[in-house]
Amino acid sequence: MNADRPVWLVLADPLSARTFLDCGIAERLSQRFGPRLQPVFLFRRDDTEEWSTRLNGRTILFREDLAPAQVGPQERVVRRADRWLDRQIGYYPLALRLNLRHGFHAERMQPGHQNWLLDSSRVGVLPRWPSVETAMQRWHFSPRRYVPKLLAQRLREEQPAIVFSNVQMQDAVPYIVAARRLGLTLVGYVASWDHTVGKGVISPHLDRYIVQNDVMRDDLVEFHEIDPERIVTTGWPQTDVFHVPRSRADYDEIVGGYGLDPTAPVVMVMGNTPTNAPYEGRFVERLVAWRAATPTAPQLLFRPHPRDRDWRERFAAAIDAAGSAVQKPSYTDLDRLATLLQHGDCVVANAGTILLDALVNDRPAVCVLYDEGAPPGEAWASKNVIGKHYRELVESGAFLRARTFDEVTSGIERSLADPRELADERRRVVASVVGPVDGRAAERVAEAIAETVAE
Repeated sequence: MNADRPVWLVLADPLSARTFLDCGIAERLSQRFGPRLQPVFLFRRDDTEEWSTRLNGRTILFREDLAPAQVGPQERVVRRADRWLDRQIGYYPLALRLNLRHGFHAERMQPGHQNWLLDSSRVGVLPRWPSVETAMQRWHFSPRRYVPKLLAQRLREEQPAIVFSNVQMQDAVPYIVAARRLGLTLVGYVASWDHTVGKGVISPHLDRYIVQNDVMRDDLVEFHEIDPERIVTTGWPQTDVFHVPRSRADYDEIVGGYGLDPTAPVVMVMGNTPTNAPYEGRFVERLVAWRAATPTAPQLLFRPHPRDRDWRERFAAAIDAAGSAVQKPSYTDLDRLATLLQHGDCVVANAGTILLDALVNDRPAVCVLYDEGAPPGEAWASKNVIGKHYRELVESGAFLRARTFDEVTSGIERSLADPRELADERRRVVASVVGPVDGRAAERVAEAIAETVAE
């Protein structure tokens, strides 16, 4: 194997890029590979600005550098045909069929859902027969399908190993296809603990798969037919950030910077995305009103989801309210989040990785399982936690569950009165779902990548 070949680090989306760039993986890869490491961003350029400045002047490639919008007439025809086929038998049809086959998120699916992985109208017109879906997946990852000309040319010239921060993204598929065509080494990081059971098909053609825990490894084998010998379990790199102790003085400075009193209780209200929680704005309004009308209520610090581009409207009620504050959404503030979670008093959230964040940091949490102000029959919040792994998490007893607003407020009060109440349950679920929290997960990820590249 060529010891001098480049290593492309393909950062597929902001959340998985955060794992690599803010949890120490990219830094370790840079130390290992030096100038051979080539970062490639596949998402919006304006979401990469802060990370780009941290790469010390390293040449960065963006999606449009390798897959430009303007191409020649012949390539344009081939690309149009490939995109048409993909809509019929490719990324989204395969993802939906995987979910339907195994019962992942079936209750959440509906025609026209804003989350395309839940939009049942995208399942495609072909019959849902195993033989048909096998053929669809074979085409989807076929080395003979279209690859942007500039991308194919660059890969052919450089012959790099390719490392994905998230192997399940649609934009990663051309890289997998081209790498199969050229016989390049592929390493795929599975971006989150629930991605194996509802976030799309995973190509079986990579040399190495990196997952956080043994449950994810078993999912890859059972649902994606991945050879277990090619799977490495490393732990969750984000816990490395949480493993570093944060001072109370830093917490006081952050909370005070939001105009809150750090000596008084602070409840952190963590947002979900607009597609998963369309009525969240009404919940914010009612929570702010409760605080204003309740003399003993704690302060509220709202943290919109990083993907929430409508956060100013959805969290408007809290922006200028006394005793409340709203953080600006960010993908790059893990250190701040770690400080808040190590010293804050309680977490309120609907679903998402933030619940695990709270448990890892031993914070009492209230999981919201209803939609404030929704019409009868709407059940977005409860459906957000019916996925395979979420069901196990919700049933763990590691946090309080709230199916009404009164249960939310009583849960907050109960958490503040006895923050150690569910401490043993939190430790158990962290051990089973997250794995070891020892500050070395990023090191294990980087080592698994380096060993694969060297093979």
